[in-house]
Amino acid sequence: MHQFTIGIEEEYQIIDVESRDLISHVSKIIEGGKAVLSENLKHEMHESMIEMETGICQNIQEAKAELTNLRRHLIKTAHEQGLRVSGGGTHPFSNWEHNNITNGERYNKIVDDMGDVARGNLIFGLHVHIGIPNREEGVRIQNVMRYFLPHVYALSTNSPFWIGRNTGFKSYRQEIFVKFPRTGIPSFFNSLAEFDSYVDLLVKTGTIDNAKKIWWDLRVHPFYPTIEFRICDMPLRIDETVCLAAIMQSLVAKIYKLHQQNLSFRSYRRLLLNENKWRASKSGIEAHLIDFGKEESVPYPDLLKELLEFIDDVVDDLGCRNEVEYAWKILENGTGADRQLRIFNETGDLTKVVDYMISETEYGITHGEPLHNI
Repeated sequence: MHQFTIGIEEEYQIIDVESRDLISHVSKIIEGGKAVLSENLKHEMHESMIEMETGICQNIQEAKAELTNLRRHLIKTAHEQGLRVSGGGTHPFSNWEHNNITNGERYNKIVDDMGDVARGNLIFGLHVHIGIPNREEGVRIQNVMRYFLPHVYALSTNSPFWIGRNTGFKSYRQEIFVKFPRTGIPSFFNSLAEFDSYVDLLVKTGTIDNAKKIWWDLRVHPFYPTIEFRICDMPLRIDETVCLAAIMQSLVAKIYKLHQQNLSFRSYRRLLLNENKWRASKSGIEAHLIDFGKEESVPYPDLLKELLEFIDDVVDDLGCRNEVEYAWKILENGTGADRQLRIFNETGDLTKVVDYMISETEYGITHGEPLHNI
């Protein structure tokens, strides 16, 4: 069986202790954590964001152990600098106009190209890489996986607020990111050659300088032998990140297994898939998604049950049954968005929502290690 390795990238909010607003102090955390985390922390476009990434993990337990260790060190470093870090796809009330852009050639170029579309892209995502046998197979997996993107996305919804407003969405992050070019669910490609010729045309015409400027919800990575999921909001609890990664790994393994057996999965047009993505963005796990085979709207829990049944024959080989089945716990407790909204409805105070986001990000990580009060 192919080794479906896992690599996880999480984008964290850097938060001021007094105001609970975002603060442009990424350099403080990178400098403070360089002894332990130098290989794992990266600047992102805004100075109030920090990206943390694992190495290549052989299974979900290894990924969880590394992620837990990294997050513990990140939280500790932030506390030592008088800061906090948090998950969440957007900050509840911070205004992008008050957040500095990281000074670097790559980010300066993006801002030059896109202006306020880039400056306003103050959003935080979870990116998961799953190892694939080769890029040709990667394109085939990408074609099928597009169908499941809204199902996975709904579980991750965690950005109901934007610049102090309750947006009416469970994931407003995607509604912000859609302003970027080359985003969303990818088109169907008949072959790797067709995909490569698309990329080559964009590079040849000066539209992009490399394939990393293709920011789809799912992409065969241009430089690594992975397929990269980019659709999810940044979760709060580490168990949520691990659950999403385990489901992604299982879906890739199952689709590959079908291909090995010369079995196909029906392909649906992106126009239809986008309808489900919109519903997931708006309502998360409370959505009714379209079952295209039955041609009817189905409650999300029913579709999640179908998804877990679909991958059931690969989860034990991958050793990730417990992590996958945490999805039922997300359904029971609500996604990050549901829980943020619950706190806001109880308190009417967005700073209390930020307090909750910080505490959930630290949940189960510090293992009794004394940290300052939140």
